[in-house]
Amino acid sequence: MNVSLQSAIRMLVMVLVLSPALPAQQPDTGPPQSALPPLLEQVGIDQKLDQSVPLDLAFRDEAGRSVTLGQYFGKRPVLFSLVYYTCPMLCSQVLSGTTSALSVLKLEPGRDFEIVSVSINPHETPADAARKKEEVIARYHRSGAAAGWHFLTGEQPSIDALAKAVGFRYAYDPKTGQYAHASAIMVLTPEGRIAQYRFGIEYSPKDLRLGLVEASENKIGNLVDQVLLYCYHFDPTAGRYTAVAMNILRLAGAATVLILGTFIFVMLRRDAAHSRMGAGG
Repeated sequence: MNVSLQSAIRMLVMVLVLSPALPAQQPDTGPPQSALPPLLEQVGIDQKLDQSVPLDLAFRDEAGRSVTLGQYFGKRPVLFSLVYYTCPMLCSQVLSGTTSALSVLKLEPGRDFEIVSVSINPHETPADAARKKEEVIARYHRSGAAAGWHFLTGEQPSIDALAKAVGFRYAYDPKTGQYAHASAIMVLTPEGRIAQYRFGIEYSPKDLRLGLVEASENKIGNLVDQVLLYCYHFDPTAGRYTAVAMNILRLAGAATVLILGTFIFVMLRRDAAHSRMGAGG
């Protein structure tokens, strides 16, 4: 075998050894399947901003009293959440994240705003709600928290109507005996319109305060809040307040004019005072 033929054979062997193996041809099984289990495909939150919730829905509070949702509306904005009280993990984190954010604020529940949590589990009782309320209030050290935070339970038709109104889609898993659901809290106006959604289990105290102030139509909060609301706009896609550049420039321009006007006024007053002193001498 000549040298050139040997070299060619060696080259062919090296190519076969070093080249990656070709994947075996897979049978055509049709379109790709969804990565989510069928149960989770039913879960999510559809934002229904500016839509009204049905205030005539009947529930029971943590003391077992028959109430309607409208009892917690009319005067103050409402921080609202759909959870269930025997949830082993996610709901507790939603409630814990809520208390952590609210604990930073100077706004008082029951005075400046109301908090309403409603169970999506129709088998839970006022006793379940009372136990969860006691646990949450123990972490939220505010004098008005017990009177301003309401834990409700209800029948399936009321729960379904409320969940549909706010776009909260959830599903029951009979294998685990638990509910699959997303995590969010909502800010509602005193009239019961959905103003904002806050997703996840941690919430920015600043954004939460601005959301409550804005939902109240500036009936709560202070001058600083009004300035911030002028300079920032709530982005429902991002779920947070973002700066409005034009408004910031306008505010900066107005502040500059005010400062210059004040300076000119002071200088004119001083010159006038010097002139009077010179004339008197």
